Amino acid sequence: MDMYTVFLFLAVLAGFMMAFNLGANDVANSMASAVGAKAITVKQAVLIAGVLNFAGAVFLGAHVTKTISKGIINPEMITDHRVLMIGMFAALASAGLWVLVATLTALPVSSTHSIVGSILGFGFVAGGPQVVNWTNLGYVVLSWIISPLFGAAIAYVVFWQIRRFILFKADMIRAARKWAPFWIGMTMVLICLSFLFKTPLGKGLKLSWGSALIIAPLILAIFWGLGRLFIHKIIPDIDEQPEAVEGMFRTMQIGTSCYVAISQGANDVANAIGPVAAIYMIARDHAMLANAEIPIWLLVMGGLGIAIGIACLGHKVMDTVGEKITKLTNTRGFAVDFGAATTVLMASNLGMPVSTTHAAVGSIVGVGLARGFGAVDFRVLFKIVLYWVLTVPIAAFSSIVIFQLLRWGLL
Repeated sequence: MDMYTVFLFLAVLAGFMMAFNLGANDVANSMASAVGAKAITVKQAVLIAGVLNFAGAVFLGAHVTKTISKGIINPEMITDHRVLMIGMFAALASAGLWVLVATLTALPVSSTHSIVGSILGFGFVAGGPQVVNWTNLGYVVLSWIISPLFGAAIAYVVFWQIRRFILFKADMIRAARKWAPFWIGMTMVLICLSFLFKTPLGKGLKLSWGSALIIAPLILAIFWGLGRLFIHKIIPDIDEQPEAVEGMFRTMQIGTSCYVAISQGANDVANAIGPVAAIYMIARDHAMLANAEIPIWLLVMGGLGIAIGIACLGHKVMDTVGEKITKLTNTRGFAVDFGAATTVLMASNLGMPVSTTHAAVGSIVGVGLARGFGAVDFRVLFKIVLYWVLTVPIAAFSSIVIFQLLRWGLL
């Protein structure tokens, strides 16, 4: 058995481990607010997220990816493809270990930033500082600040509007019937635009933002009209006005959480199998190209890893994000999901490497701050931010150690 075959086998195992850890940690992005708001139980969240992440990874995941080096290094400057193969394996192992540590301590980190830091580490050692795209790395660091701030601001405004025009009204039912169709329409606009511009299948349609600006008002009008037709069934005439309003937002929150889960599977599976695809290509062709074709069996493996990770360890980070930062209700949870999804959609289309994890946590903080500083547990938030700051340097350092040990032993 030659070196290429051995490393391909090891890379598949490392890719599965990365997918497992990605599922365990990133499930909080889609389901934590729904669990924290008691819209669904932890068991329901694990089942729903597992199925939808797998479906997103296998059926919507990119069969051709440009995310192998994440734009952080220029792989063409590393002439020995064996070094590149060892480096990609070291990056996978390093990123997977860091996300696992974060998951076991029940803290959310960005799987994207973990793989970015790992690739940066081995690239710096293998090819020197000129291999690193320092501008792109600067954008990653900038996204640590922008993602949570965007999410917090949007979620704050959404929840403020819901409180001001629905929850603080004497006749909540009447106010909810007036505004509910608008939020139903806005939710569907967000889901449709996110699908078109965030999932690989949607990107394949190559829709321009000009066309989207025409489509969005049409989607809003259609679902606003449908919401008006069915609003009496969604919000019945009962005395428990707060419960009726929260029930409406519960349904909408479950819908947005399900969308985020399937979108997460489609987009984030590349973090686990992108480097595996690179190693597969090197082992097959003894060459490295800018794009890598991802076989369907790798997508299935990534989807299975994510689903199993959600089932085994997903509850840990969900508990922290959904319940320990601030207390959530269905209206607050809807504002969180809306803020996080809007942030990811806007920032990614501005070319920023935004983290869904950072956007989701920022949105939860924004909703908490809408009720005052005392509503947010800043001790938990400090631990989360500390892990965010440590992600890239720790992933880079551990990647360097693994890479050097393997290179000294094999080359």
